[in-house]
This record gives sequence, structure tokens and C-alpha cells, in this order.
Amino acid sequence: MDETGRGPLAGPVVVSAVILGRNWNENHRLDDSKALKVKEREELYKIICQEALAVSTVSMSAELVDRLNVLQASLQGMKKAVERLNPKADYALIDGNRYPEMKLPGEALVKGDSRSASIAAASIVGKVVRDRVMQGMECLYPGWGFERHKGYPTQEHRELLQKRKPSMIHRHSFQYVDKPDDLIQPSLF
Repeated sequence: MDETGRGPLAGPVVVSAVILGRNWNENHRLDDSKALKVKEREELYKIICQEALAVSTVSMSAELVDRLNVLQASLQGMKKAVERLNPKADYALIDGNRYPEMKLPGEALVKGDSRSASIAAASIVGKVVRDRVMQGMECLYPGWGFERHKGYPTQEHRELLQKRKPSMIHRHSFQYVDKPDDLIQPSLF
């Protein structure tokens, strides 16, 4: 398992779990999603979804991140993602240094996305899914640039936050995001 989106100021944390299976073609170059170009990630995402034994993805909203904190939202997402795998996993490898409380045996691996093909696959799936979600958010919240910065604290995004009220998908518990009395509502055509 791996998560993506812990650092952004807006949008969900997305957790993915992947079981590659015994028949996985090891010629597919899996790596940490951040080390791959967008086109490579998209191609590998398709291959993983078609050829992996099981894929599960869970989205933890900005509201949950604010309520629980980003670490707890990530850990809860990991538990949900592994529970949704079909077939079920018998052991879990998780990118990071914390293993969520669950009955399934497993371990946390620091830099796991560069040490385990399954974690790398989960990293790719999670990154592609989250990027697509954030691209779609630009339709609901026009002018925020979510299709470009994906909610990360770029200079453009921080400047926009100084000029505008935060949207409903901004994380109000994060630096740069003030909690206003009213939020920008989605633009529903």
C-alpha cells in the first residue's frame, strides 16, 4: 500500500493497495510514482489495473484530513484499502514508518515504493487517481488551477489563497489556509 496527497493544501489523501500476483510481468518498470513522467505513470496505471491480481483505492476527503489529521486519515485509508482487496491479502507492505492497526500481518517499509514492486504499483495507482480527481476539481472550483498544481502548495496556489476565500476542498488545518466563515461552493454549471 501507499498513499498520495499528504502534503497538499487541498483535496483528498488517496490510498491504494495492489496485489501484483504470481503472474505479474516483471518487465514492467515499476518505481515510485514521483520518479516517473506523467505519460509513464498513465501507461503503467492501465497495465496495473488490467494485469494485477487486485487493486483497491480509497479517497479520504479534506474534511476527514482536517477532522482526524493527515496521518490518521492516511492510516484509516490504508486499513480500508486493504480490506477492500479481492482476493484478500495475506500480508501487507506499507510505504512509510507506521503500520496501521489491523489484524493483517505486515510491515512498514521506509522508502518502500523504491524497495517493493507492489508498493510502487500502489504509488502509481494512487498518484494517477488523485491527479485525475484534482483535474476534475477545476470544473467544480474554476480559477483555482487544480489541474496544474493538484492542490500542492505552489507559489500560484498560495497567492490564490491570499486573494480568495478557500474552497470546500481546502484543508483548513494546514498552514496557508484560513478557515473563513463561508467557503467557496462548487460551481455546478
